[in-house]
Amino acid sequence: MTLSPACAGPLDGIRILDLSAVVMGPYATQILGDLGADVIKVEPPAGDNMRAVGPMRNPGMGAIYLHLNRNKRSIVLDLKTDAGRQACLDMAKTADVLLYNTRPQAMARLGLDYDAVAQANPRIVYVGAYGFGHRGPYAGKPAYDDLIQGMTAIPSLYQQNSGDVPRYAPLTLADRAVGMQVAVAMLAGVIQARTSGQGQAIEIPMFEAMSQLVLGDHLGGRTFDPPAGPTGYARLLVAHRRPYATANGYISVLIYNDKHWSRFFQLIGRPELLNDERFATHTARSRHIDQAYSLVADVLAGNTSEHWLQALGAADIPAAPLYDVDALIDDPHLQQVQMLPTLQHPSEGAIRSPAPVGHYSKTPLRIRRHAPRLGEHTREVLLEAGLNQDLVGQVLEQAQPRDTPQNKDIS
Repeated sequence: MTLSPACAGPLDGIRILDLSAVVMGPYATQILGDLGADVIKVEPPAGDNMRAVGPMRNPGMGAIYLHLNRNKRSIVLDLKTDAGRQACLDMAKTADVLLYNTRPQAMARLGLDYDAVAQANPRIVYVGAYGFGHRGPYAGKPAYDDLIQGMTAIPSLYQQNSGDVPRYAPLTLADRAVGMQVAVAMLAGVIQARTSGQGQAIEIPMFEAMSQLVLGDHLGGRTFDPPAGPTGYARLLVAHRRPYATANGYISVLIYNDKHWSRFFQLIGRPELLNDERFATHTARSRHIDQAYSLVADVLAGNTSEHWLQALGAADIPAAPLYDVDALIDDPHLQQVQMLPTLQHPSEGAIRSPAPVGHYSKTPLRIRRHAPRLGEHTREVLLEAGLNQDLVGQVLEQAQPRDTPQNKDIS
């Protein structure tokens, strides 16, 4: 795929000053960058920590960093210095959004709290994405994906489902799920600011956001006061809700509505089960979901994955192969829709990265910029912001890497 720097997306004209690092904030801003926003990634002299997470071909350009930071420009500012702070405030004057994911107290110590930034630009949307809301007793506590998963019951739900030990989801689930909420919040703030002429401070806490996600499924009987039963969505928690073993592997199957179950009972030659009080209606199956899924597991174990995928597909019952990551990469549908295009990166050579999601008929999405080298656009962005040459010189001098051997592209 060829990069298309001049191609405007639907968010062309929105500028985001991104002070975030690691996964949640960069994921949120990459979503908006993919949609055409001008994202300026502000990094400390040592760079975003994710630059150091391999595998990588060159120092400071780790694989996950590459998948979180395309369609952005990187500048380096030492925000602990007067020159770095002033440069940040000067850039904020032309930004629609400032995003940060440190604790608010840290932003205040830097002199970059909402009052200071809003004084530079009253229309700015000032978004904080961090662990816990400032009104609760956990305000200011550190938070990471594993901690938030644990506090929002995800490992215990795995244990309840499998009978095994508690486990974290094997992906940065909290960071990415909350990152999508952060992207929505930034857009909502920009719409409101452009309508009213006045910006605002927005807080998106990970704990609260993931609690909403989990409790939407599992509040269960405690939805009602007094409770009408235990917590939990039974279908998601039964032991047999997992890929089904076949005679030669595993497949994913979801027999969900009345039509699916009717077709399934016909397919396996047991139409009398349509009249079994345990399976006759959706409500009945919900009460006996473990028995329903156990029945499916016993039946599917008797033939091959290929047989069941063909038979279930012919009966219009939802079924799919079980992939590992390598098989996902090689999936023919993803290849046809170019979900993993090969790009030529100026320092990393040929790389593959998941493409922007969705199809826009009038403003097609493009990967306009490669994931930037550390500080690659510092001089360019500062001059765009109108900083004088002396201040630009100070910033560049103070921004030289001191702690890690990142690449030397600050210019």
